[in-house]
Amino acid sequence: MFNIQRIEKEIAGKLISLETGRIARQAHGAVVAQMGETMVLVTAVTAPPRSEDIDYFPLSVDYREKYSAAGKFPGGFMKREGRPSTKEILTARTIDRPIRPLFPDGYFNEVQIMASVISADKDYDPDVLAMIAASAALSISKIPFLGPLGACRLSRVNGKNIMFPTYTEREKSDFNLILGGRRDAINMIEVDAKEVSEDITAAAIQEAHGVIGQICDMVDELTAKCGPQEKEIPLSELDAGLLEQLEKETFDAFYAAYQVVVKADRNAAIEQIIEQAVAKYTASVSHSATKTASDSDEGDDAGVELEHETILCSSTQLKRMFEIIQKKVVKKLLLEGKRPDGRGFEDIRAIDCQVGILPRSHGSALFTRGETQAMVSCTLGTGRDEQIVDGLVDEKGQDFMLHYNFPPYSVGEARMIRGPGRREIGHGALAEKALDQIKPEAEGFPYTIKIVSDITESNGSSSMASVCGGMLAMMDAGVPVKNIVAGISVGLISEPGRYELLTDIIGDEDHFGEMDFKVAGSEKGITAIQLDIKAEGLPHDIMVAALERARQARLKIMKIMRQTIEKPRAQLSEHAPKIVSIKIDPEYIGKVIGPSGKMIRSIQEQTGSLIEIEEDGTVCISCVGGNGHLEARDIIESMTTPPQVGRIYPTAKVVSVKEFGAFVEISPGIEGLCHISELSNDYIKNVEDVCKVGDTIAVKLVLIDEQGRFKLSRKAAMAELEKNKKE
Repeated sequence: MFNIQRIEKEIAGKLISLETGRIARQAHGAVVAQMGETMVLVTAVTAPPRSEDIDYFPLSVDYREKYSAAGKFPGGFMKREGRPSTKEILTARTIDRPIRPLFPDGYFNEVQIMASVISADKDYDPDVLAMIAASAALSISKIPFLGPLGACRLSRVNGKNIMFPTYTEREKSDFNLILGGRRDAINMIEVDAKEVSEDITAAAIQEAHGVIGQICDMVDELTAKCGPQEKEIPLSELDAGLLEQLEKETFDAFYAAYQVVVKADRNAAIEQIIEQAVAKYTASVSHSATKTASDSDEGDDAGVELEHETILCSSTQLKRMFEIIQKKVVKKLLLEGKRPDGRGFEDIRAIDCQVGILPRSHGSALFTRGETQAMVSCTLGTGRDEQIVDGLVDEKGQDFMLHYNFPPYSVGEARMIRGPGRREIGHGALAEKALDQIKPEAEGFPYTIKIVSDITESNGSSSMASVCGGMLAMMDAGVPVKNIVAGISVGLISEPGRYELLTDIIGDEDHFGEMDFKVAGSEKGITAIQLDIKAEGLPHDIMVAALERARQARLKIMKIMRQTIEKPRAQLSEHAPKIVSIKIDPEYIGKVIGPSGKMIRSIQEQTGSLIEIEEDGTVCISCVGGNGHLEARDIIESMTTPPQVGRIYPTAKVVSVKEFGAFVEISPGIEGLCHISELSNDYIKNVEDVCKVGDTIAVKLVLIDEQGRFKLSRKAAMAELEKNKKE
């Protein structure tokens, strides 16, 4: 029944297996990859093009993590998994990006890759296994895949590189890398790091690339065991003669148009060239013919003159030809040292930074680099505002997030709005990683931070504009960041024996170039990298050169950013919540909450604050406006701390009045005497002239006598509070 083929190999101390022939046998390629108790099933299927007039490669990648794989139920009311999570979307993109360039030009058959996590342990993330299994499934199928492709993850813990790290090891690391590539070159890089130098980064990538070769060997071995399968390569051919003629007629015009500096004018000139050519080459030619008796079921139709039309070339075919011609034009210009906007290879577009542009936001910035612009806001919240993240691993709270939006008007288009797509989620995640590394520790800054980047203009590298704008907005909000971070994208154009790196690429250079290498970091080192390659791979030496080029560029950008705001503002916005955090003995949590929450509600109502208590005794108190958070802190501290001489109790409650003074409750169940002589600096005839039962007054504990009785003073407390107020 089964023709099972299995390859098992120990790589970097981890046992990895690839198996096919047991599950999903009707798919054109199906592989189960396993490491530890984590297993991923990946299938690859191809189908004819959706239409004959298609001009793009319809590759779709779907990755899903079923809760049942980890023995869990989905949270919430619905117990069936629904739309993909952010983690699933990002993993699908991680699979898609390195394999997409590895298909023949002109191959327009539909290809669908589906990755399903079927078992998940508490150690290994399934994402890299899914990348490996996708490469293997394509390699053993009839789909023309120019692989194999390998993938691995590397983390740096205490200065030591660990291949295929566990979740625990990743949490302890200061450098995390996902690498995809072939034996001879790199195809995809994802990095998040805590300001790690370029030298360490390059060395880690080189080390991981050695493991990639071993993964490729595994895939080749599995392919050989399955036997060679004839590859279906139905390529969509272009009319070579028409392409040559079209190139002769339009090349010079495109060459001139691509030297127009302003994007809108450049696009208009290019559009005019295309419209003229389309009008010429899609024109209809009329033909006449005579219908004979043999052509018809009815003999009396014989001899009728008919007319029909022939289209010289379809618009789709022309579109593909224009892409080829424009790519040649842009490549020629760039290799001649002529960038579309007139810059040199290492030049950065003009940059303008503004902060505090949105009055009600806690922090805001407008970052403009050439014709790319990001309007960014920073919002500060409490622990209740954390994003709850659930999945195969334990549920956790996310206290830092960055959301990226790309409205159609940013590129002068009008289209349907359907919420964030995969690209927007991916760009937001990259910028989030870059800034997450330099946010303050929660112990010293117990805020939830949300950054929103709206791209209001776009002409290349809007994700890196979001990094720069997000950094400015955080400083404008007064977030005590560890360092300043900036980001830049580096492109590539090459020919045999020569290559040129392009600093700060624009849209045309990204579209027609060979690489989009996004690097973010501080003066100390890198915080995030994302590499996408349109060629079949990136040699290591070019990658090292690109890292250095990006470092030089971001140092220049940070210098400009500092001219606008040099360091985080000393004070938070008046619209931001004020938060104070204290630690109490967990035994006192019940006392602070009170029966049915009566005590904590009373404190919140009395002070106008919001109180959040965690199981370990951490108490986070917040308020908007005023000093209610400080008042609530004092109340809670008085309830959970043994009475201390010299301490002020600002909200002590009068429980009994006598002729000689008042008995005051300084914390639940703890009372002391405030003698009539300590109620005021003025002469007092009756205690009730100053306070009555049920009143709240401020008192200071001035003495604990030998019998453990507490002596309190209102006038001492009033004097000290007045002194603090003046200071």
